[in-house]
Amino acid sequence: MVNFDKVISRYGTYSTQWDYIQDRFGEKNLLPFSISDMDFELPEGTKEVLIQSAERGLFGYTRWNHEDFKEAITGWFARQFQTKLERESIVYSPSVIYSLSVLIQLLSQSQGKIVTFTPCYDAFFQTISENDRRLIGFSLKKEQNKFSIDFEELSLLFEREKPEIFLLCNPHNPTGRAFTELELVKMISLCNQYHVAIISDEIHMDIRRVGIKHIPILKLSSQIKVPVVLLSSASKTFNSPGLGCSYGMIPNRELREAYLAILKRRDGLSSAAYMGLLALQDCYNNQEEWLRNLNKYIDGNFQMVKQKLQDAPYISFDIPEATYLAWIELTGLPVSMDQLQSVLVHEEKVAIMRGDAYGIEGAHYLRLNLGAPREKVEEGINRLLRGIEKATNERLEK
Repeated sequence: MVNFDKVISRYGTYSTQWDYIQDRFGEKNLLPFSISDMDFELPEGTKEVLIQSAERGLFGYTRWNHEDFKEAITGWFARQFQTKLERESIVYSPSVIYSLSVLIQLLSQSQGKIVTFTPCYDAFFQTISENDRRLIGFSLKKEQNKFSIDFEELSLLFEREKPEIFLLCNPHNPTGRAFTELELVKMISLCNQYHVAIISDEIHMDIRRVGIKHIPILKLSSQIKVPVVLLSSASKTFNSPGLGCSYGMIPNRELREAYLAILKRRDGLSSAAYMGLLALQDCYNNQEEWLRNLNKYIDGNFQMVKQKLQDAPYISFDIPEATYLAWIELTGLPVSMDQLQSVLVHEEKVAIMRGDAYGIEGAHYLRLNLGAPREKVEEGINRLLRGIEKATNERLEK
């Protein structure tokens, strides 16, 4: 049985979340709940694979275009999502954001428009703008404690803005929605109608609450009449982003060859990260039980957070369908986000992402990473509650 309660110091590992928290929050030695990686070890079996490889000591140039890599991915999708993938559609990438950047270049023109649901993963903003494209945000609406899509409004947006790409994040970061088959069918229908290519970032696909299904966009490929790409990685699920390995599925041969030409010839990335490749293959082939235990543990973290926040003033929180990210709404808070963050960072020494990092729709939210031992999560929630109390008391005393 995996001990997810085990606390392991990540200081001294060049960790973005721990060693470099000052870059984002302006202060060192904070308890961090920022970037979306976890404070858990790799599965034990995967660690053994990497240890054996390290003991061999051979780290030459590495190919990814082989059956071991592709069958690990197709097998995972078949078992987890009952989705059959064509092996030839699979391509390697050093990261999902790299793939997204290249595909934006291939599927749109300079100053072309890209629609995505907002609030959205903050890296989307920079990736789109740095490729000289324009992000057109479409706000998810919170109705009956759930974020939903107004498809009539989305249709009008497509008609008015004439986007070239619809960028889907499913499950959605930061709201945690896992979109239903009916919702996906409606999205596909609009993209078909308005001739909009689809890029689906599904990196959070494996982290879901009990009973919630993930439907890969390519499970509905027979209904899609426009270019479509699915991007994902084992790194979010098994906490291995530092190993540098992701993948995409590009069914269209011409688009796939164009992507590979850029990967290999323009950007010189024909060799894969060997350790990342080995980790993905072992995780997808052998670590389903570890994932089941992880999801149970994260569900427990959410239950604990829900219990601690349910009667707290100024807070509204509902457990999301997917991801390990808590999207916490602040309602009627009598202080600004700047004032609250100042107290959290400088007095409570805790780093929690402010929601407006993900767009204006997040102005009254916080995003808190629950991919950590419960002891850390509980301490973070305690500091948040104390910080809110301190900030509001200071405001009332003035």
